[in-house]
Amino acid sequence: MDKRRCAWARGALEIRYHDREWGVPLHHDRRLFELLILEGAQAGLSWSTILRKRPAYRKAFDRFDPSKIVRYSAARVRRLMNDAGIVRNRAKIEATIANARAFLAVRREHGSFDVYIWQFVGGRPVQNAWRRWGQCPTETEASRALSRDLIRRGFRFVGPTICYAFMQATGMVNDHTRDCFRWRAVQQRAGGRR
Repeated sequence: MDKRRCAWARGALEIRYHDREWGVPLHHDRRLFELLILEGAQAGLSWSTILRKRPAYRKAFDRFDPSKIVRYSAARVRRLMNDAGIVRNRAKIEATIANARAFLAVRREHGSFDVYIWQFVGGRPVQNAWRRWGQCPTETEASRALSRDLIRRGFRFVGPTICYAFMQATGMVNDHTRDCFRWRAVQQRAGGRR
């Protein structure tokens, strides 16, 4: 019998991402940065498009090393605009550079981006128990607070909906539906019980 999954995980890439990454609490700075950039790149597009382009993004953006990205020149931006492997949107490319700068500033201030970002959920994943995907919100007060603070710090493409998707992706929120085979596994991995 096929495993039951969250309704959004349909294609092979989405299923693999859902089963291995989505909702698992993440505390690695560079991976947090990667997902923040990819969630912003997804604005107006499907997540499956971004998952298909993820390997090209890793190559184009130096495996999401913010200390390298902050040094990107106008010539590098022009080259990225010609890279068919990524979303060729100047505002999103320039936002990646600005976000790298802001990310490094947050890390200097807080010691790590991880420490900073997880304070918006009190350091522990929010454990939801949605019966169906349609019950899941697209933003919450926590994602609005995160968005406001990121924008204040100079981040771009970090509206409350993007921030909520980021929170779901990084396990700050467990939004697997109750009938999904990953719901309990992610909940237990996070140390939360309901």
